[in-house]
Amino acid sequence: MANIFFAGNIKFLRTRRKLTQEAFASKLSMTRSKLNCIEMGQTRSPAIEDLLKFSDYFKVSIDSLIKVDLSKLGELKLRELEAGTDVYIKGGNLRVLAITVDRDNNENVEYVPIKAKAGYLAGYNDPEFIASLPRYSLPNLPKQGTYRIFPSAGDSMVPVPEDSDITVEYIEDWAAIKPETPCIVVMKGQDFVFKLVTLKDNGTCLLRSLNPLTEPYTIHADDVLEIWKFYSFTSRDIPEPETDMRQLVRMVKDLQDEVKALSK
Repeated sequence: MANIFFAGNIKFLRTRRKLTQEAFASKLSMTRSKLNCIEMGQTRSPAIEDLLKFSDYFKVSIDSLIKVDLSKLGELKLRELEAGTDVYIKGGNLRVLAITVDRDNNENVEYVPIKAKAGYLAGYNDPEFIASLPRYSLPNLPKQGTYRIFPSAGDSMVPVPEDSDITVEYIEDWAAIKPETPCIVVMKGQDFVFKLVTLKDNGTCLLRSLNPLTEPYTIHADDVLEIWKFYSFTSRDIPEPETDMRQLVRMVKDLQDEVKALSK
Protein backbone atom coordinates (compact mmCIF):
# COMPACT_ATOMS: atom_id res chain seq x y z
CA MET A 1 0.00 0.00 0.00
CA ALA A 2 1.35 3.42 -0.99
CA ASN A 3 2.31 5.85 1.75
CA ILE A 4 -0.11 8.74 2.30
CA PHE A 5 1.47 11.98 3.52
CA PHE A 6 -1.56 14.28 3.39
CA ALA A 7 -1.90 14.98 7.12
CA GLY A 8 1.79 15.69 7.66
CA ASN A 9 1.99 17.78 4.50
CA ILE A 10 -0.84 20.07 5.56
CA LYS A 11 0.79 20.71 8.91
CA PHE A 12 4.22 21.18 7.28
CA LEU A 13 2.93 23.71 4.74
CA ARG A 14 0.94 25.58 7.36
CA THR A 15 3.86 25.94 9.74
CA ARG A 16 6.11 26.85 6.79
CA ARG A 17 3.79 29.81 6.21
CA LYS A 18 4.00 30.61 9.94
CA LEU A 19 0.23 30.27 10.36
CA THR A 20 -1.52 29.10 13.51
CA GLN A 21 -4.24 26.50 13.17
CA GLU A 22 -6.83 29.10 14.07
CA ALA A 23 -5.60 31.63 11.48
CA PHE A 24 -5.28 29.02 8.73
CA ALA A 25 -8.69 27.50 9.46
CA SER A 26 -10.21 30.97 9.22
CA LYS A 27 -8.63 31.52 5.78
CA LEU A 28 -10.19 28.28 4.54
CA SER A 29 -13.58 28.91 6.20
CA MET A 30 -13.02 25.77 8.27
CA THR A 31 -13.27 25.12 12.00
CA ARG A 32 -10.04 24.78 13.95
CA SER A 33 -11.12 21.40 15.32
CA LYS A 34 -11.68 20.06 11.80
CA LEU A 35 -8.24 21.28 10.68
CA ASN A 36 -6.65 19.73 13.76
CA CYS A 37 -8.28 16.38 12.98
CA ILE A 38 -6.95 16.53 9.42
CA GLU A 39 -3.40 17.36 10.57
CA MET A 40 -3.52 14.59 13.17
CA GLY A 41 -4.55 12.07 10.50
CA GLN A 42 -7.87 11.45 12.20
CA THR A 43 -9.81 12.14 9.00
CA ARG A 44 -9.27 9.15 6.73
CA SER A 45 -11.22 10.50 3.75
CA PRO A 46 -11.18 14.31 3.57
CA ALA A 47 -13.98 15.85 1.54
CA ILE A 48 -13.20 16.70 -2.08
CA GLU A 49 -14.03 20.34 -1.31
CA ASP A 50 -11.39 20.39 1.44
CA LEU A 51 -8.77 18.81 -0.82
CA LEU A 52 -9.41 21.53 -3.39
CA LYS A 53 -9.19 24.25 -0.73
CA PHE A 54 -5.75 23.06 0.42
CA SER A 55 -4.52 22.60 -3.15
CA ASP A 56 -5.71 26.05 -4.24
CA TYR A 57 -4.29 27.79 -1.17
CA PHE A 58 -0.83 26.22 -1.28
CA LYS A 59 -0.69 26.03 -5.12
CA VAL A 60 0.31 22.37 -4.83
CA SER A 61 -1.43 19.58 -6.73
CA ILE A 62 -3.64 17.14 -4.83
CA ASP A 63 -1.38 14.30 -6.03
CA SER A 64 1.61 15.96 -4.37
CA LEU A 65 -0.27 16.67 -1.16
CA ILE A 66 -1.18 13.00 -0.86
CA LYS A 67 1.74 11.07 -2.39
CA VAL A 68 4.88 13.10 -1.65
CA ASP A 69 6.53 13.75 1.71
CA LEU A 70 7.01 17.49 1.12
CA SER A 71 9.13 17.89 4.24
CA LYS A 72 11.85 15.87 2.52
CA LEU A 73 12.08 18.22 -0.47
CA GLY A 74 14.57 21.06 -0.72
CA GLU A 75 13.48 24.68 -0.84
CA LEU A 76 13.94 24.86 -4.62
CA LYS A 77 11.62 21.91 -5.23
CA LEU A 78 9.04 23.33 -2.85
CA ARG A 79 9.09 26.66 -4.69
CA GLU A 80 8.65 24.81 -7.97
CA LEU A 81 5.66 22.90 -6.65
CA GLU A 82 4.09 26.10 -5.31
CA ALA A 83 4.65 27.74 -8.70
CA GLY A 84 2.46 25.05 -10.28
CA THR A 85 5.36 23.26 -11.95
CA ASP A 86 4.83 19.76 -10.65
CA VAL A 87 7.78 18.14 -12.40
CA TYR A 88 8.14 15.50 -9.70
CA ILE A 89 4.73 13.88 -10.01
CA LYS A 90 3.63 11.94 -13.06
CA GLY A 91 0.46 13.53 -14.35
CA GLY A 92 1.15 16.79 -12.50
CA ASN A 93 1.09 20.28 -13.98
CA LEU A 94 4.24 20.63 -16.07
CA ARG A 95 5.64 23.83 -17.55
CA VAL A 96 3.83 24.75 -20.72
CA LEU A 97 6.31 24.94 -23.60
CA ALA A 98 5.03 26.23 -26.93
CA ILE A 99 6.67 24.61 -29.96
CA THR A 100 6.24 24.35 -33.73
CA VAL A 101 6.44 21.26 -35.95
CA ASP A 102 7.08 20.61 -39.64
CA ARG A 103 4.85 18.74 -42.09
CA ASP A 104 6.13 15.41 -40.78
CA ASN A 105 5.28 16.41 -37.19
CA ASN A 106 8.96 16.80 -36.26
CA GLU A 107 9.80 19.63 -33.87
CA ASN A 108 11.40 22.70 -35.43
CA VAL A 109 14.27 24.62 -33.90
CA GLU A 110 13.03 28.17 -33.37
CA TYR A 111 15.45 31.10 -33.55
CA VAL A 112 14.97 34.07 -31.20
CA PRO A 113 16.55 37.10 -32.93
CA ILE A 114 17.80 40.03 -30.87
CA LYS A 115 14.89 42.20 -32.01
CA ALA A 116 12.46 39.60 -30.62
CA LYS A 117 13.98 39.46 -27.13
CA ALA A 118 11.39 41.72 -25.50
CA GLY A 119 8.57 39.89 -27.26
CA TYR A 120 9.91 36.51 -26.14
CA LEU A 121 9.75 37.48 -22.46
CA ALA A 122 6.05 38.22 -22.91
CA GLY A 123 5.19 35.45 -25.37
CA TYR A 124 7.52 32.58 -24.48
CA ASN A 125 4.53 30.31 -23.80
CA ASP A 126 2.26 31.75 -26.50
CA PRO A 127 1.96 29.33 -29.47
CA GLU A 128 1.14 32.18 -31.86
CA PHE A 129 4.25 34.14 -30.90
CA ILE A 130 6.49 31.08 -31.11
CA ALA A 131 5.02 30.29 -34.53
CA SER A 132 6.06 33.78 -35.69
CA LEU A 133 9.76 33.09 -35.00
CA PRO A 134 12.15 31.87 -37.72
CA ARG A 135 12.25 28.07 -37.78
CA TYR A 136 14.99 25.68 -38.80
CA SER A 137 15.64 21.97 -39.06
CA LEU A 138 19.20 21.34 -37.88
CA PRO A 139 21.09 18.16 -38.80
CA ASN A 140 22.53 15.76 -36.23
CA LEU A 141 20.42 16.95 -33.30
CA PRO A 142 19.29 14.16 -30.95
CA LYS A 143 15.72 13.11 -31.69
CA GLN A 144 14.81 13.29 -28.02
CA GLY A 145 14.62 16.84 -26.74
CA THR A 146 13.39 20.30 -27.69
CA TYR A 147 15.91 22.79 -29.03
CA ARG A 148 16.00 26.54 -29.62
CA ILE A 149 18.61 29.07 -30.76
CA PHE A 150 19.39 32.26 -28.85
CA PRO A 151 21.94 34.95 -29.80
CA SER A 152 24.67 35.66 -27.27
CA ALA A 153 25.64 39.19 -26.24
CA GLY A 154 28.72 40.50 -24.47
CA ASP A 155 31.93 38.70 -23.63
CA SER A 156 30.94 37.10 -20.33
CA MET A 157 31.28 33.58 -21.75
CA VAL A 158 34.58 33.82 -23.62
CA PRO A 159 36.01 31.87 -25.42
CA VAL A 160 32.51 31.71 -26.98
CA PRO A 161 32.67 34.77 -29.28
CA GLU A 162 30.25 37.65 -28.85
CA ASP A 163 27.20 37.55 -31.16
CA SER A 164 27.35 33.76 -31.47
CA ASP A 165 24.17 31.74 -31.99
CA ILE A 166 23.72 29.36 -29.06
CA THR A 167 21.79 26.14 -29.68
CA VAL A 168 20.25 24.92 -26.42
CA GLU A 169 18.07 22.09 -25.13
CA TYR A 170 14.98 22.75 -23.03
CA ILE A 171 15.26 21.67 -19.39
CA GLU A 172 11.93 20.66 -17.87
CA ASP A 173 13.17 19.28 -14.55
CA TRP A 174 15.50 21.89 -13.07
CA ALA A 175 16.51 19.50 -10.30
CA ALA A 176 18.42 17.50 -12.92
CA ILE A 177 20.76 20.41 -13.71
CA LYS A 178 24.29 19.69 -12.51
CA PRO A 179 26.31 22.51 -10.89
CA GLU A 180 28.12 24.84 -13.31
CA THR A 181 26.02 23.76 -16.31
CA PRO A 182 26.20 26.31 -19.16
CA CYS A 183 22.65 27.47 -19.87
CA ILE A 184 20.52 30.19 -21.36
CA VAL A 185 18.39 31.52 -18.49
CA VAL A 186 15.20 33.41 -19.33
CA MET A 187 14.16 35.69 -16.46
CA LYS A 188 10.96 37.57 -15.69
CA GLY A 189 11.00 41.17 -16.86
CA GLN A 190 14.69 40.94 -17.76
CA ASP A 191 16.98 39.90 -20.55
CA PHE A 192 18.01 36.28 -20.98
CA VAL A 193 21.62 35.47 -20.17
CA PHE A 194 24.17 32.78 -21.05
CA LYS A 195 25.79 31.63 -17.80
CA LEU A 196 27.08 28.69 -15.81
CA VAL A 197 24.10 27.76 -13.62
CA THR A 198 24.16 26.23 -10.15
CA LEU A 199 20.83 25.69 -8.40
CA LYS A 200 20.80 26.00 -4.61
CA ASP A 201 18.51 24.24 -2.13
CA ASN A 202 17.45 27.64 -0.72
CA GLY A 203 15.56 28.45 -3.93
CA THR A 204 18.22 30.57 -5.62
CA CYS A 205 20.32 30.23 -8.78
CA LEU A 206 24.00 31.16 -8.89
CA LEU A 207 24.93 32.55 -12.31
CA ARG A 208 28.64 32.62 -13.17
CA SER A 209 30.49 33.68 -16.29
CA LEU A 210 33.47 31.98 -17.87
CA ASN A 211 35.05 35.41 -18.06
CA PRO A 212 36.81 35.88 -14.67
CA LEU A 213 36.40 39.65 -14.97
CA THR A 214 32.64 39.27 -14.68
CA GLU A 215 31.34 38.86 -11.13
CA PRO A 216 28.88 36.02 -10.42
CA TYR A 217 25.48 36.88 -9.01
CA THR A 218 22.45 35.16 -7.52
CA ILE A 219 18.79 35.31 -8.54
CA HIS A 220 15.67 33.73 -7.06
CA ALA A 221 14.31 30.67 -8.84
CA ASP A 222 10.90 32.37 -8.76
CA ASP A 223 12.28 34.94 -11.22
CA VAL A 224 13.24 32.30 -13.78
CA LEU A 225 10.86 31.51 -16.64
CA GLU A 226 12.91 28.95 -18.59
CA ILE A 227 16.29 27.24 -18.51
CA TRP A 228 17.90 25.88 -21.68
CA LYS A 229 21.06 23.75 -21.49
CA PHE A 230 23.94 24.52 -23.86
CA TYR A 231 24.30 22.13 -26.79
CA SER A 232 26.49 23.94 -29.35
CA PHE A 233 27.24 27.33 -30.84
CA THR A 234 27.92 28.77 -34.27
CA SER A 235 29.93 31.88 -34.99
CA ARG A 236 31.54 33.76 -37.86
CA ASP A 237 34.52 34.49 -35.59
CA ILE A 238 37.27 32.12 -34.51
CA PRO A 239 37.54 32.00 -30.69
CA GLU A 240 40.54 33.98 -29.52
CA PRO A 241 43.18 32.22 -27.40
CA GLU A 242 43.31 33.15 -23.75
CA THR A 243 45.73 36.02 -23.19
CA ASP A 244 48.42 36.02 -20.49
CA MET A 245 46.56 38.75 -18.64
CA ARG A 246 43.30 36.79 -18.73
CA GLN A 247 45.10 33.68 -17.48
CA LEU A 248 46.57 35.71 -14.62
CA VAL A 249 43.20 37.17 -13.69
CA ARG A 250 41.65 33.70 -13.73
CA MET A 251 44.40 32.30 -11.50
CA VAL A 252 43.98 35.15 -9.01
CA LYS A 253 40.22 34.66 -8.99
CA ASP A 254 40.60 30.91 -8.39
CA LEU A 255 43.01 31.63 -5.54
CA GLN A 256 40.56 34.08 -3.98
CA ASP A 257 37.80 31.47 -4.16
CA GLU A 258 40.04 28.90 -2.46
CA VAL A 259 40.89 31.36 0.34
CA LYS A 260 37.18 32.10 0.86
CA ALA A 261 36.41 28.39 1.00
CA LEU A 262 39.17 27.74 3.55
CA SER A 263 38.04 30.67 5.71
CA LYS A 264 34.59 29.10 5.98
